[in-house]
Amino acid sequence: MITRNNDVWVFIEQRGGKPADVSLELLSKGRKLAYQLNGNLKAVVIGFKAESIAKETFRYGATEVLLADHPELEHYRTLSYSRVLSELVDKYRPGVVLFGATIIGRDLAPRIASFIKSGLTADCTDLQISDVKYLRNEYKNLLLQIRPAFGGNIIATIISPEVDVQMATVREGVMRLEPLDKPVDGKIVPVPYQPSEFDSIVKIIEQHTQENKVNLKSAPIIVAGGYGLGTKENFKLVQELAATIGGEVAGSRAAVDAGFITPDRQVGQTGVTVRPKLYIAIGISGAIQHRAGMQESNKIIAINSDPEAPIFGVAHYGIVGDAAQIIPTFINVFKQKLR
Repeated sequence: MITRNNDVWVFIEQRGGKPADVSLELLSKGRKLAYQLNGNLKAVVIGFKAESIAKETFRYGATEVLLADHPELEHYRTLSYSRVLSELVDKYRPGVVLFGATIIGRDLAPRIASFIKSGLTADCTDLQISDVKYLRNEYKNLLLQIRPAFGGNIIATIISPEVDVQMATVREGVMRLEPLDKPVDGKIVPVPYQPSEFDSIVKIIEQHTQENKVNLKSAPIIVAGGYGLGTKENFKLVQELAATIGGEVAGSRAAVDAGFITPDRQVGQTGVTVRPKLYIAIGISGAIQHRAGMQESNKIIAINSDPEAPIFGVAHYGIVGDAAQIIPTFINVFKQKLR
């Protein structure tokens, strides 16, 4: 029988002295997982002059931070970061290790899993702790790693019963960002770093970054259109409604594929996960891939000509009809209210 440490670790991804939102989201979720396991929530911070980042994790429940701080670690490089983290995980063998499903997380996590010979589930959309009966054996406090599979047509629950370190990468936005009212009185544990000749095989010559001009995650109102609108011309109704009520424009995967909207505005399994106060879905059938990215919105209004569309299953208010007739009415009524 595998004996597991009950601690939950979260790798804190950082760029330019700021922690990634997904890492703070994972701390919020990790806090709940650690409570269920009766263990500790620990953060791992690797960087340079990163003490402020380490202290910020206390606002999200981390009781201890393992901090590797060195000039050579200022920017992410695969070899140096994976060596530091692999040695830490191998030494302490935490029960759960979580990463954001970002470019960095997807590069780093498999290397740690390979080094310690553990399993790894990618792109999870939920994490739970549960006792599991599997192949006639009882396993206590397993991490249920939940993610869409087979093109999003099913939701799979994956377990790693035969390893002592359970690992997962988690998509940005699927966990709630929940800072504490009062930060934890945690401690920072310095982690020594000795540069290796292999760490500098890859050198950073230049870095060019560009801020994302679309921020659907923080939008309180989102108006999303789907392929059901039929044409790019009809999709302009979505843009007009969004402009009228002060919302952001989004779309489904099918709308993106049809060229109605750009990929950076896609909501769903392969797009962005959002939780606005109001989500208006227009001409979106509501396949599981799309619902995974918006079903936790505070209020959902669905407009579709098909009364059997799955989107109505998660909508608080549903309107069956032709969007080309309904949306102009919405816009006119709203403009009259503003007079």
